Parts: sequence; C-alpha cells; structure tokens
Amino acid sequence: MDRMWWLRVMRVVAALSIVIAMGYQIFSLRDLGTFRPSNFFSFFTIQSNLFAAAVLFTGGLGLARSDERRWNLVRGAAVLYMFTTGVVYGLLLTGYQEALQTHIPWVDTTLHRVIPLVMVADWLLDPPGRPIRFRDGLMWTLFPVAYLLYSLVRGPIVDWYPYPFLDPELVGGYAGVLAFCVGIAIGILGFVWLVTSVGGRWRLADDTSQGPRAR
Repeated sequence: MDRMWWLRVMRVVAALSIVIAMGYQIFSLRDLGTFRPSNFFSFFTIQSNLFAAAVLFTGGLGLARSDERRWNLVRGAAVLYMFTTGVVYGLLLTGYQEALQTHIPWVDTTLHRVIPLVMVADWLLDPPGRPIRFRDGLMWTLFPVAYLLYSLVRGPIVDWYPYPFLDPELVGGYAGVLAFCVGIAIGILGFVWLVTSVGGRWRLADDTSQGPRAR
C-alpha cells in the first residue's frame, strides 16, 4: 500500500477546496452583479490558485511521479506562485478584500492563506526526487514578469488594475509602481532560492530515513 496515501488525499482535498472556494466566489459576485470574467481572472491570486489546483489534482490522482524532473519543475513553479501570493497578500493586501473580490472570509482565507501553506507543506513532505538548481528555478519567474507586463499594459486600457500597488494613481506614479515591483521581484528571487534549496536539502535528509514517496 502507498505509504503516502494520506498526502495524495490531502492534495485532492486541497484542490477541491480551491474549486469550491472559487466557484462560490464567482456565484456570489454574479449575485451582486459585479462579476467581470476578464477582471476576475486577471488576479494573480486566481491564476496561481488555478495552477495550484491542477498540480494538486495531478499529484493527488497519481498522474505524475515525484522523481520526474519536469514534473518537479512544474510543482516548484506552483509552490513559488502560491508562496508569493500568500506573502504579498499578508504584507501588502490585507484589508483590501473588497477590491480583491474576496469579500467572503472563508474564501479569502482559503485562497490567500490556506493553499499557500498547503503548497509549501506538500513540497517539504514530498520533496523533489532530484535537487532543482537555482538557475533552473529562475525560469519560474517568467510568468510573474509576463503577468506584470500584462497588468500594466491592460490597466490604462480598461481603467482597472488588479492590485493597488500596480495603479500609478495610488502609489505616486510609475516610480511608485516600479519601487513596489522591484521589491516584489527581489522577494521572488529569494523565494526561488528557498524553494530550490530547501526542497533539495529536505530530499537529501529524507533519503536517509524514508522509503518510497507518494506517487
């Protein structure tokens, strides 16, 4: 019997939690008449949670192995994006639930707090079969960069920004936006180092005491 069956169950439960929370949020916004799909799916929180749900379902259903390098690169990306979501929310966005369209407390907690913790725990409990090099982890930053460019180009066109620190009118112009983006970029690079180094070290320690991992 799979010794890590409980981890697979946790992954499926977490993925379902994302789907339920997001679905409830959409229906709630529709009832309020404020649901705009193009804006809703432009939140980094929503995109990162959808990605995390796909990764969790894949791992939970045993459709990928933790010793597959490409799969671990995908997992690592999901961990990085959710870790970024949780930290940025905690430092910069607490209290902005209405603007973030996460006005329902349990939905807000699930998407911004619980799932980031679940993804980090999953990475530590089932570390990569092979260490991921920092330079390989740098490819994970392509999505945040693309997201930033998308948000800054789209913002003036539709007169809406997903986050206050991306709105020049709220942070003292584009110099303020740049300052926030540089700070977040430095943080993301630090997160890449953490995800790659901690996962690798945990794996080496785990190899001395553990048998087969979750598939």
